[in-house]
Amino acid sequence: MQELEERIRKEGTVKEGNVLKVDAFLNHQCDVALYDAMGKAWAEHFAGKHITKILTIEASGIGIACVVARHFGNVPVVFAKKAQSINLDGDQYVTTVYSFTKQREFPVIVSRKYLGPDDHVLLIDDFLANGKALHGLIDICKHAGATIEGIGIAVEKGFQGGGDQLRAEGYDVDSLAIVESMDPKTGAIEFRH
Repeated sequence: MQELEERIRKEGTVKEGNVLKVDAFLNHQCDVALYDAMGKAWAEHFAGKHITKILTIEASGIGIACVVARHFGNVPVVFAKKAQSINLDGDQYVTTVYSFTKQREFPVIVSRKYLGPDDHVLLIDDFLANGKALHGLIDICKHAGATIEGIGIAVEKGFQGGGDQLRAEGYDVDSLAIVESMDPKTGAIEFRH
C-alpha cells in the first residue's frame, strides 16, 4: 500500500535492535483516515471470504481492527487481553506469546463467550516480526474451533521471517507494507514489492 509506505518513509524512525517506530500515525497517535484506507485494502484482498469476527491483540491492534470492521459489515472485534483481570470471568482460551517489542512472554486471553466454532476470523495486527503474537492468536482460534480466513498486517518486517513462515503454513497473509531492510545508522528503509 503506497500511502502506508510513504508515511513510514516520511515519519518512521529506525532504531537499533530492528525496531521501527511508527507511533506518530499507527500505534500511539492514530491516523483514522489511514486506518480506513487500510481497511479498504484488506476488504478488497479478502473479498469473498466469510468474516464473522475480527480478532486482534491489545493494545495497538484494537484501533485498527475497529476501523477495519466497518469494511466487513461491522462484524464484532474481539481483542486478546495480555493480562488476567477481574473483568475476565468464565471459561477462557489462554496461550502464551513472546513479544519482540517488550522482550518478554505474556499470557494471551480470550473469553470463550466471544469466539467459537461457528466463527470465521480475520486476524488483524499492526506489526508482524517473528510471528509469535500471531501464532498465539492462531492457537486460540484452534482451541475455539474457529476458522481463520486470513491475516491482515499493517507493517511486516520481512527480514524477520514471521510472515514468510505463516504463508508457508498456508495462511493468507496480506501485509500492506513489507519492510525488507532498514538501517538505524542512515534511517534507510527498503520495501519488498
